[in-house]
Amino acid sequence: MSALPAALDGQLAALLGDGWRTDPAERLTYGYDNSRREAMPDGVALPRARDQVVALVRACRAHRVPIVARGRGTNTTGAAVPIAGGVVVSFERMDRIIDIRPGDRCAVVEPGVLNGDLQAALAPHALFWPPDPTSAAFSTVGGNLACNAGGPRAVKYGASRDNVLALTAVTGTGELVVCGSATTKGATGYDLQRLLVGSEGTLALIVEATLRLVPTPPARRALRAVYRDVASAAAAVARLMAQPVTPSMLEFIDAHAVRLARDVGGADLPTDAGALLMIEADGDASRLDADVTALSAAAAGDGLLSIDSAADEAAREKLWAARKALSPSLRTLAAGKINEDVVVPVSRIPALVDGVQAIARDADLPIVCFGHAGNGNLHVNILYGADDASQCMRADAALSKVFALTVAVGGTLSGEHGIGLAKRDFMPQAVTPATLALMRAVKATFDPDGILNPGKLLP
Repeated sequence: MSALPAALDGQLAALLGDGWRTDPAERLTYGYDNSRREAMPDGVALPRARDQVVALVRACRAHRVPIVARGRGTNTTGAAVPIAGGVVVSFERMDRIIDIRPGDRCAVVEPGVLNGDLQAALAPHALFWPPDPTSAAFSTVGGNLACNAGGPRAVKYGASRDNVLALTAVTGTGELVVCGSATTKGATGYDLQRLLVGSEGTLALIVEATLRLVPTPPARRALRAVYRDVASAAAAVARLMAQPVTPSMLEFIDAHAVRLARDVGGADLPTDAGALLMIEADGDASRLDADVTALSAAAAGDGLLSIDSAADEAAREKLWAARKALSPSLRTLAAGKINEDVVVPVSRIPALVDGVQAIARDADLPIVCFGHAGNGNLHVNILYGADDASQCMRADAALSKVFALTVAVGGTLSGEHGIGLAKRDFMPQAVTPATLALMRAVKATFDPDGILNPGKLLP
């Protein structure tokens, strides 16, 4: 039975019609995300328009009922789990691409638009939106913005925050605010749209986004560099990012991940690879040969076993498909998986990789590393037996050490997954007390009653 006040239940039923759900079976469907955490909401709202979102927030505020915004639940940190009950607001029905403006290189969309559907709509205009997380085919633009999603292309084109021009959102007081403008330059007050990106629904509910678009590059080439060990590959990353040609993608894969990509993902990878880098260049065809030559030269060095170019687009697609299959493939190794996406300055990747290997040895657990090395953003996956108490304890201890190592070498807790529940209690390690106090003050301004996604992000 729902614990919502009867008056609120009646208000939301009248407001949303069949977009208001209180049946337990339907509520359960919206109570978990890809972190495998779950909690039962008291109700589920499926608004179709911003006016409904405004009215919904005002009604919930009047009754002090929590609100959790939700895209498609692909988040891995528990950010969409309604731990305090209340109302989950799913934006699946607000999925319109309102406008595509090629001349302004922007698109106006509602938050429920799938990233993959947006890319398909942009393709005839020879444009794309840069964020391309692994879940792009079924994650929403609103969810991408909520956690500042990135993906392999972020090394050249930036993550979600770098590719949003304006946002319309509903604050915790039920006020509709417009932040930013459909221009690529602006110096009119505070940069509030960038503040809302990555705030995980704790400050406002995004109801419309104006996105910065990029022309589709006319040509691209992929390279695969195989190394003797992870240290050699990590050193090559630092060399690649220190030279003038910026790769459009630069992915690091350690030996465990190489084996998975080969055995589970079907990639044609050598059995003696201690680590590899997947490198891509894009741009005008007339410059591509020179760019690939420069990237190949930077990739060369101690520990390089081979470097090859993908023979054609089919080979390139197969290589990247194997990379994107890595995260789900990890479930074949162990039932328990802690997947964190720490980020460090690129020059400190060798120190991070060496340190993680040492942590794995001390914990006597496999730790698989891969990710967006060009941004210093590595996915550190600690694998353990979920039904083994000793392994669970060692995994938790290893996670704490990974975070401490990351901060010690000048990095921070998340590059694109966000904080949610998983990393909330580690925030004081990464953020000073004065900065945390300022974050709390910002939260109180946008959401004075603390009803928006309570218990997330801030410790």
